[in-house]
Amino acid sequence: MFLVKKLPEAIGPYSSYRTQGRFLITSGQLPLNPETNRIEATSVHDQALQSLANIGAILSNEGLEWSDVIKLTVFMDDLSVFSEVNEAFSQALKEPFPARTAIEVSALPMQSHIEIEAIALGGQG
Repeated sequence: MFLVKKLPEAIGPYSSYRTQGRFLITSGQLPLNPETNRIEATSVHDQALQSLANIGAILSNEGLEWSDVIKLTVFMDDLSVFSEVNEAFSQALKEPFPARTAIEVSALPMQSHIEIEAIALGGQG
C-alpha cells in the first residue's frame, strides 16, 4: 500500500491519470498547487517545476519513479521560452531522460503557460 500524496483536482470530467497493465498515463498536468488548486507560479520555469512535481506525486502514488517515465509531452503557449523548460527539466529529472515532444498551442486552461503529460511503464502488471 502506497501513501497517497495530494494531487491537484481535475478541472473537468476526466481522471488525473489511469493505469492499464504496466502502463500509467497521465492527463495533462497543469502547474496547479495541490493544496490550493490554483496556479501560483508565474514563470514558465516555475510552472514547469510544479507540473513535474504533480507528475512526480502521481508516480509516487503508484510506486513508480521518474526512471519509469518513457515519454513526456509538453504543451506551451510560447516556445520562445523553451530554454526555461529545459532548465527546469535539468533540475527535476535525471538520466535516462524520457523521450519528449514540445508543442506550441494558442492557449491552455486556467491561463497556464505550460501543461505536461506523461507515459510511464511500471514493473510487472
